[in-house]
Amino acid sequence: MSLVLDEHRQYLSDLNRLDAYSRAIAELVKPGAVVVDLGAGTGIMGLLACRAGASRVYCIEETSLIGLARDLFQANGFADRVTFIKDISTHIALPEQADLVIADQIGRFGFEAGVFEYFNDARKRFLKPGGVLLPSRVDLMVAPVEHAELWRQIEFWNQRPAGFDFRPARRIAVNTGYPTSLQPQQLLAPPGMIVALATEECPDSISGIEATTEIEKAGMLHGIGGWFRAQLSPQMTMSNGPLEPQRIGRRNVFFPIDKPVAVEEGDRVRVAMRIQPRDMMVTWKIEVWEKRTPRDGSSAPKARFTHSTFQGMLVCKEDLEKIQPRFVPSLTPRGDARRSILELCDGRNALADIEREIYRRHPQLFTSAAQAAAFVAEVVTRYSR
Repeated sequence: MSLVLDEHRQYLSDLNRLDAYSRAIAELVKPGAVVVDLGAGTGIMGLLACRAGASRVYCIEETSLIGLARDLFQANGFADRVTFIKDISTHIALPEQADLVIADQIGRFGFEAGVFEYFNDARKRFLKPGGVLLPSRVDLMVAPVEHAELWRQIEFWNQRPAGFDFRPARRIAVNTGYPTSLQPQQLLAPPGMIVALATEECPDSISGIEATTEIEKAGMLHGIGGWFRAQLSPQMTMSNGPLEPQRIGRRNVFFPIDKPVAVEEGDRVRVAMRIQPRDMMVTWKIEVWEKRTPRDGSSAPKARFTHSTFQGMLVCKEDLEKIQPRFVPSLTPRGDARRSILELCDGRNALADIEREIYRRHPQLFTSAAQAAAFVAEVVTRYSR
């Protein structure tokens, strides 16, 4: 079985997610509506829209899953209402504007999967005046958490595997956001909303956002958990939050701190973040304050930490040299072969002719004509029309 297909089996097996979208689409789609599904996958959102009464659905999907989606619409009797477009939504134009644009491009912490970038473009070019985006808003939620298991994975780099010093790797590890499924008992305080984001906006940077929560149970603070709550329609929300009774099956994010901090009931944890959605970078600053004294209400700081996924990037000097303004780039042999293919895609050469010509021009790269043909296919399927 295709692993991509199995990934979508998991999506379709998430009954809470499916029910939330089904109810929201039924609430928003009026008879005769035009609907656009961005990143359609198997086409499930479009199928739900057809069932709700949409007259036309545009399913936009970059991958070959679009072939399966076409079969599924045919199997369910909706083939006459759908148009399939194999591309990225930001690269195409539509013949009409839509009443509703749907996307499930919501990451674990809300912003990572591109929902804001795609919706910002779709609102400007695809949506009718008064049209609706689904979801319309994404709230980013945070809470202090105890997660000894993930903390041990970070501390691994302070050990000496095979007797060698691996401590330089720890700086990267402690500046990384980790996918995880948080459990209610791991939360040390009630969650707080750090920011509410309208999906029609596409900010380059989200800064000045913070939330403060009060510790409800003593424990060891290892970091901050992050998740989302999406407003799908006026009546429907959806969340991957650990306290949600209808929690969907999407993981959360764990943002570690440099050293665990013992916290007591009444201590306060302040979380400040800066998020750059396009670059998928997050900076998190954590302050832990002792419980206020009954006498004068004063409080002393226990710990302060600052981390950033920028510091968690794997960077080597070879890559850094190539982004310096003084760098003079030249094509590798494989880059030169790609250029040859693109030059031959001039609307006059048949694919078989391009394959033969590439094999003739670049014999040092390919051991067989079949290998050259596979290389050509990789380029042609991505850049030709």
